[in-house]
Amino acid sequence: MDKLRKVLLLVLVSLLVLPLTVFAEGEEETTETAEQSKEVIVYFFRGEGCSHCAEAEAWFKSIEEEYGSKFEIKDYETWYNQDNSELMGKVAKARQEEDSATGVPYIIIGDQSWIGFDQAYEQEMIDKINALYETDVDSRYDIMKLLTDDTKKEEKKDNDIGSLLVVLVIFGGIGAGVYFARKNSN
Repeated sequence: MDKLRKVLLLVLVSLLVLPLTVFAEGEEETTETAEQSKEVIVYFFRGEGCSHCAEAEAWFKSIEEEYGSKFEIKDYETWYNQDNSELMGKVAKARQEEDSATGVPYIIIGDQSWIGFDQAYEQEMIDKINALYETDVDSRYDIMKLLTDDTKKEEKKDNDIGSLLVVLVIFGGIGAGVYFARKNSN
């Protein structure tokens, strides 16, 4: 009887420590030692062969000499790349534009977006790039960071639920072990 209690106590302690070691997740704080780029990110969702996309791309190239040091284009081809197409859908949904952002080009600069391309957009985009360039990098609205943060929150929530279930199963097993040990000793 004494031996059985010692074994159960050892199993109990081991099982209580297990979730703390196996499911422990360290906060992955990434501190950038290098200075963050001050360039404004322009998210450019386009389709290969789209004439409006080609026009927008040519326009961005034409302003590189004057404004190129102020912006960086993140290019996403959506017609032949399913992952990029899905990303565009997620971005449009997060921006509450899923009904209107159904075509390309879809251009996002900070908290502003343009669907399609027209010469009337050119000065607006330049003004937005200039305004964002003058703001602190950490205070800029960035839809991709927002999507990444939301994804991390969902993953953490899923991990927390899984850990809870493991702990419940362990305690259920311990309870059953104690019950049957007592039943056998009587």
